[in-house]
Order: sequence, then C-alpha cells, then structure tokens
Amino acid sequence: MTNVLSNPSFDDATRREHLYNGDVMVYGATPATLALVQFTRELVEEAFDGRDPQVAQYEMEVRDFAALLADLKPRFIHHPRCKELLPAILEERGCDLERTYFDVPRLRTSTSDDYLTTGIAFAFHPHRDTWYSAPMCQTNWWMPVYPVTADNVMAFHPQYMTHGVRNGSRRYDYDEWNRTSRFSAATQIGKDTRDQPTPEEPVQLDPQVRVVPEVGGMMVFSGNQLHSSVPNTSGRTRFSIDFRVVDIDDVEAHRGSRNVDSECSGTSLRDFRRCTDLAPMPEELAAQYDGRAVVGV
Repeated sequence: MTNVLSNPSFDDATRREHLYNGDVMVYGATPATLALVQFTRELVEEAFDGRDPQVAQYEMEVRDFAALLADLKPRFIHHPRCKELLPAILEERGCDLERTYFDVPRLRTSTSDDYLTTGIAFAFHPHRDTWYSAPMCQTNWWMPVYPVTADNVMAFHPQYMTHGVRNGSRRYDYDEWNRTSRFSAATQIGKDTRDQPTPEEPVQLDPQVRVVPEVGGMMVFSGNQLHSSVPNTSGRTRFSIDFRVVDIDDVEAHRGSRNVDSECSGTSLRDFRRCTDLAPMPEELAAQYDGRAVVGV
C-alpha cells in the first residue's frame, strides 16, 4: 500500500523508511523552497526574453524552443546558487547535512499537447530511477516552479512497488550512457532514438496516484517508485525542479527499497555531493555499487 502523507513530522530516518516502503511525502512551501523558485523563475524568464515561459510554445518553432532549453537547463544545473539552496531545503526538512548527499538539480519541462516530448523535454514513460543505476536508497525531491494541475504533473503506479516489470535495464550501463547518450538530448526532436530502460510488457497505468503540490511545495518519493509523465493537456508548459538525495549511512549499509526488477550496471553515486562542503561520495562506497544490480536484493 502507498500512503500520501502531508507535512509529516517524522525525523529523516523514519521518513526514509516510509519512502523505501513506497509512501509519498508532500510538504508545503518554505522560505528555502520559495528562494529556489524565485531564482529559477529569474533564469527561465531571462531565457525566454519577454515571452511567458508557460505559453511560449505557441509562439516558437519547436527547434528554437529545444535550442533555448539546451542552453537554459545546463546553466541552471551547474549554477553555484543551486548548490547553496538545496542544502538549505534539506536542512529545513530535518536532514543531517553531514550525512546527506545530493545530486545536481534538474530543471524539467513538460510541454502541452505533444509539442515537444523527446530529448531535452523528454516525456517519461513508466520507469524507476533504479533502472538508470540509481541506488535503492535514493529519494527523489520534486517541486513545481509555476502552478501545476493534475493534467501536467507525474503519476505514480504504486501497485508495482513490490511487483517487478520486465524491462530493458539489463542493457543500461551508467558510464556508457554518460559517454554516448546524455549530451545528445537536444538533438532528439520528434523521435528519441536513445536506448533507455522501458517496460517490455504491458504496464497497468490505473489505478494511479497524482499529487499536485503548491508552488514551492515539495513531493518526496523513492527512486524505486514506478512513475511516469502525465500526458500534458493543460495548455501550459510545466516547469519543475527535481533532485536526488541519499543518506551515507544507508549507502554504507546497502539499505533501501527492495530491488524487484532492476538489472542495470554501474552507479550514479559518484554524482552525489555532501551538503556541508560538496565533497564527493567516497569512492570506496561508490565502487561497491559498480556491478550489475541483482533482482531481489
């Protein structure tokens, strides 16, 4: 069973245990999340140069829109201000910053009515982050930049938290993806030709859970939760931020969700940085996750 818990008062260890078991947390806006929203809006609106970013898709050629995102998204991802704001958000949520590591935040876009659903604005099929070499202890933190509706958020498929789906993760190697596919996203317009882990059997999309946070509100869930992009029919491009978090004690103890179907190789753990000083994940811990994942562990 998946429970959606609003503003729970758990400490971080209890929260992680709930997340590993499939629960979803929803938190209201805070000073730190609103600071990140404001910073992000400034970058986005500067890039769109007077156009309303939420409806600019109706004024721009799709290739021009994709090119704009190809410049905007890396600037956001690697901006030093993000590395200041993310630890502040995690501190507000009770994380021990000495033990908590985060990956760079991603700026996501979901355009309306199939305008651009590939490459730089990829519309995600049902997937788990753990198919993409994420550790089983990864938690995902997601927040909208502008108001969202049930027609342009994401969907969870909680019946699969404990049931495997035949999928293509056995062909996915994290290092190989970084070498050959990650940086070609902006060229994937109309059809995305990159081999990504997808279900290889029918997935029952209903019942599903959709959560609609307020601007600056935060949704937190396990990286092992099966989720997908809701087909955007809202008439507005959705802008959202997500980032990934691990607790080093759980990394060291190999604690997390149970692996029911992931068979990928490699690990994303080397991308994570400690909140206090941006030190990388210790190599001796990351190396423990380099082999092929084993289902059922």
